[in-house]
Amino acid sequence: MNGQPRTTGTVALVESPVQLLNVLEWVHERRTAVSPPAGGAGGGTAAVPAGLLPSEATGPAGGGDGGDGGPPACTLVVLPPRDPMTRGQLRRMAELARDEGLTVCWREPRTSRTAPVRAAWQLAPVLLAARRIVLGDPFSRYVQALLPLTRARDLVVVDDGTATMEFVSQLARGERLVRWHRTGTSARDRLLGVLSGVARRRLTPGDGPGGRRVEVFSAMPVTPPPGVVLTPNRFAWTRARFGPPQVTDATDIVGTSLVETGVVDPERYLAAVASLARVRGAGRYFAHRREREEKLRRISETAGLEIVRPDLPLELVARRGPVGRTIVSFPSTVVHTLPLALEGTGAQVAVCELDPSWLTEGASPRARGFLTGVTGTARDLHGLDSVGTVTP
Repeated sequence: MNGQPRTTGTVALVESPVQLLNVLEWVHERRTAVSPPAGGAGGGTAAVPAGLLPSEATGPAGGGDGGDGGPPACTLVVLPPRDPMTRGQLRRMAELARDEGLTVCWREPRTSRTAPVRAAWQLAPVLLAARRIVLGDPFSRYVQALLPLTRARDLVVVDDGTATMEFVSQLARGERLVRWHRTGTSARDRLLGVLSGVARRRLTPGDGPGGRRVEVFSAMPVTPPPGVVLTPNRFAWTRARFGPPQVTDATDIVGTSLVETGVVDPERYLAAVASLARVRGAGRYFAHRREREEKLRRISETAGLEIVRPDLPLELVARRGPVGRTIVSFPSTVVHTLPLALEGTGAQVAVCELDPSWLTEGASPRARGFLTGVTGTARDLHGLDSVGTVTP
């Protein structure tokens, strides 16, 4: 897994398990999009969908090592963070990616001050040769630093959760790329502003034969700016690969990292979880991979909940089962993705609103409106029930 990647038509850059999952969903979508033309009987050749390179239209994952020793369709470059939970999930997801025929390349850009430069130097040849780049996180400073190393004219952004909604909005407004929960006013943010401006220009589609093609592959409710192709993520690979799950009569709660990102006050959050568990009779709490152990210990003690640390993204864990008939979530990506992954199983997702008083003083001005938009669109699109706000 740590070897030098072979030259390939497509290179995907991911930093989280969810990004890797959505690359697999994108590959599955590309593969299943190759279908015989209408009315094409006997001897007809498969039609190659728009944006799929002809050389990648065959083989195990939308392309492949078709027995001639050629390069695989996609090289997946994993740029892992430091926290053990994320790294563990990434390694499990990397195994699934190899099962799907992808070449996995593991690079460490965070181990030292020189590590980013070393990683960029190692990846430069394959990035220069790539004809398509798939990005899991356009806000990542590592990804933004690698973008200038590629001449690819085909760029795809797959979901990194709700951040995709903000990315599309900023791209449409021509703004520099800043995560929604950051104020963008720190010295570090200003320093990285130049890099994010370059990335935004690279991710803007161009006109003419030499222009860039930009695609957003998303399960989020987004309206792409002119020239950007939107491909819906229906979680078809997840449903085909896992489940259907056993659905119990229990209620599960999905945790969030809003405390860890400085958006929600920790004491308010702990009290809200305890109240929600009492009112809904919940038994399990599915922890977000970024949630701290001390916080989870207090949730277990005060709310009486069993803490579950998923070894894979929640969409896969829920699809694998067992899962509660009711899954209650605070505003997060899963209020959009779980209804798709659990479609037809009988499990239902409900949304718990965030009271504005739970937000910290350091929360960005956009935080309240953004989180309200996440839950509001999920209710409208997926018909989710709302448990309102709970009283801590």
